[in-house]
Amino acid sequence: MIWAGRKQPAAVARFQETTKAATLPSRSCGNVPGTGRMERRMAMCKMEDCTFDSFEMLYSGTVNKIKSHKSNLNLKEELRKLREETNVDSLRQELEKERSKRIDLEQKMNEVLKTRLEDSPPQPPRKQQSPSNNGTDKQQKEVWSSRLQKWLHERFGVYIEDFRFQPEESTVEAEEPLSAKRLTENMRRLKRGARPVTNFLRNLSALSNWHSVYTSAIAFIIYMNAAWHGWAIPMFLFLAILRLSLNYLIARGWRIQWSIVPEVSEPMEPPKEDLTVSEKFQLVLDVAQKAQNLFGKMADVLEKIKNLFMWVQPESTRKLYICLWMAFITSCVLPYKLMGFMMGLYAGIKFFIIDFLFKSCPKLRDKYDTPFIVWNSLPTDPQLKERTNATVSRRLSGSEKVQPVVSRSSLATIPCGLSREEDTGRSHGTKKGAFHEIFNLPESERPLAVCENGWRCCLINRDRKMPTDYIRNGVLFVTENYLCFESSSSRSSSSKKNKVIKLVDITDIQKYKVLSVLPGSGMGISIATPSTQKPLVFGAMIHRDEAFEAIFTQYMKIMTTAKPPASAEL
Repeated sequence: MIWAGRKQPAAVARFQETTKAATLPSRSCGNVPGTGRMERRMAMCKMEDCTFDSFEMLYSGTVNKIKSHKSNLNLKEELRKLREETNVDSLRQELEKERSKRIDLEQKMNEVLKTRLEDSPPQPPRKQQSPSNNGTDKQQKEVWSSRLQKWLHERFGVYIEDFRFQPEESTVEAEEPLSAKRLTENMRRLKRGARPVTNFLRNLSALSNWHSVYTSAIAFIIYMNAAWHGWAIPMFLFLAILRLSLNYLIARGWRIQWSIVPEVSEPMEPPKEDLTVSEKFQLVLDVAQKAQNLFGKMADVLEKIKNLFMWVQPESTRKLYICLWMAFITSCVLPYKLMGFMMGLYAGIKFFIIDFLFKSCPKLRDKYDTPFIVWNSLPTDPQLKERTNATVSRRLSGSEKVQPVVSRSSLATIPCGLSREEDTGRSHGTKKGAFHEIFNLPESERPLAVCENGWRCCLINRDRKMPTDYIRNGVLFVTENYLCFESSSSRSSSSKKNKVIKLVDITDIQKYKVLSVLPGSGMGISIATPSTQKPLVFGAMIHRDEAFEAIFTQYMKIMTTAKPPASAEL
């Protein structure tokens, strides 16, 4: 029905003419019998062929029209989407704005040129150039300016980009976990890295000590000659170049050994891959000890320098202050050439002669070597702390000495038969009360001077099965006749958690190692008594050797005094 209102095609007209001709009888063959029937049949066949062809043509034409219509709709949709994406209208508006701005700028430029021409004096008329020439000149100028900008950007654009300010990025480095292998490897790396510096210092010390007389004499003569003629700085630069050249040859495979003191190559132990727990622990302890000593030396040097400049010890800082003033006045008065000559000569004499005499004669050094004396007299922060504690204790001891004079009337309350030591023992106590009251001991029993404050430890009673009774934290004391353990969890003086052992009842005393996997001899003391099936262990004692020595000495003293009466009875 799409083509109903339009003009009929040629195939339809041809179909109508054919059907009309087939329905009309033929005039020429009308008299021949049978001819009419055959003609009708032939006309009907022709009509069927025409109708089939016409319908096929109509169907194909309709399909083509539908396809073309559909393609037109798709193209319109795509065109609409393209217009929406490209924003043609907005681009046109921006273009119009730019054109208006350009027109305004041209008008302003023309006005400025007119004002300049009016202000300038009249000039002879010039030949008018054609507008075509003006257009070509402008195009050439634009081309040359674009080429110049492009060339400048290619040549200097990279350097200009380097000066662009950017916010600094803060990166946090990931810390590695603690590892015995990594710690050992870092210590070895530090030792290998510091080896060139230590070798250089050893060679300088050997030159100053005249380890090789001929080498030191030649070096002294060369240096003094260079300092006398003002060639000290060029000589040091030449030596640096010579050292780098030798290092280059060594790196290329040459075997060159230029050293005053022969280098001792330490044997490199191959790293063990499979280490036991005790070996790893001992390795960590060794590395930690080396790191502790190294950091301690560095801290001592830095603290001495800090205390020197902070007037902690005014006598030493005053000497430095006077030397700096003298050097400042000398630098202002004397010319630099003469000053450099004097400093070079003094450095050579000090290094090769004065230091050799001071190292060979220690008493002479202790009296006249001012830098050495000042450096050794400078205190570190721990030494300053000890000094302040000592002064405070002296003040407190002085106040204690004055106190008996003030309260002399209190002496009347002391019994006449007691000595001063017994009186001090009466007042001795722990954090929870008097010592003899805590352990239910006679008043004469008090801790020895070695363990006046006790030793922190933990009591391991292997006869008990309950965790609360198996291990107890506390403090261990030793008296003349008893070994006393005060538990930190005891709440009263009559608590059963405290332990009192007679030294006479001890059958065996030994140093004990609680964990066999740890290196060393352990941090415990084992004490066997008849009342316990398994020995009691006092573990986790930091000062284990000191405690064992005090307990064993008192134990032997008690046993030696108790044996003679037994032998006499026998």
